[in-house]
Parts: sequence; C-alpha cells; structure tokens
Amino acid sequence: MKIAVDDLSGPEIARFLDAHLQQLRSISPPESVHALDLDELRRPEVTFWSVRDGAALVGCGAVKRLDAGHVELKSMRTDAARKRSGIASRLLGHIIAEAGRMGFARLSLETGSEEFFLPARKLYEKFGFDYCEPFAGYRPDPNSVFMTRTLAGAPGV
Repeated sequence: MKIAVDDLSGPEIARFLDAHLQQLRSISPPESVHALDLDELRRPEVTFWSVRDGAALVGCGAVKRLDAGHVELKSMRTDAARKRSGIASRLLGHIIAEAGRMGFARLSLETGSEEFFLPARKLYEKFGFDYCEPFAGYRPDPNSVFMTRTLAGAPGV
C-alpha cells in the first residue's frame, strides 16, 4: 500500500469522495454532516492523502489547519470492500505522524455518534484520542462526538 499526498484532480478520487458524502448524508441529518466537499478539500489549509493498493484507490484522509498548533482530521474513509483490513489504522498512523512533523501540537476530530460510527470511534480511541468538547466553531450536537489528542514530536510536546 502507498499513502501519498493527493492533489484531488483525478475523477477516481472525486467519485470516492462523492460516495463518502452520500453515505454520510444517508446516516446523519444535514445539519450534522460536517464533511468537506471536493472544493473545500482543495483549499490551501488542507493536506489530503489517498491510499492505493496497486492501482486501486482504497482509502483517504486529510487534515485541515485550524491554527498554528491545531489541525482537524477530515475525510477519513476506507473502501467498503476493504473495511477491517488495516487500511484505516495505517492511514491514521501516517496522518498522526505527518501532522506532528508539520509542527502541529494537537489533532482533533468530529465524528458521528450513531452506531454506524462505532468502529471509527474505537479506532480513534486505540490511537490515543480522548473525547472532548466541541472545538473550532462546532456546537454541541447529539449526532456528533468530538475527540482530540496531542501529537508527539511537535514543538513543546
């Protein structure tokens, strides 16, 4: 598997992200879907990675800079046919390491509170994320949970 920064210019990643948004919209009410669309993911404050197994796109994830020391995890997704195969763990480990190398001290995320999101919450817990209050303009929402962790290797950590 190869994890690489993606410029989001290819049609395959556009389809993959569209499927991600459609799935989230089918699970959560519109006001509780905080996923970024393709144009928002192309903004300069976002770094986006895709995961390929040979030629197949099997996963993706991103970080969005909130301030000089804090980034938010966005767009974590694994191809449905490849769930529970280690892709998400490998990608999340990569993103945590890269965010630390980029100089960020904190990585936070918002995910769903519904049963569908339980495997994601368990993954984040496994990687040292703790539950926290809403951050960066989020508001309390019964359909959302918020998690955060400090990053080793960041200045002052």
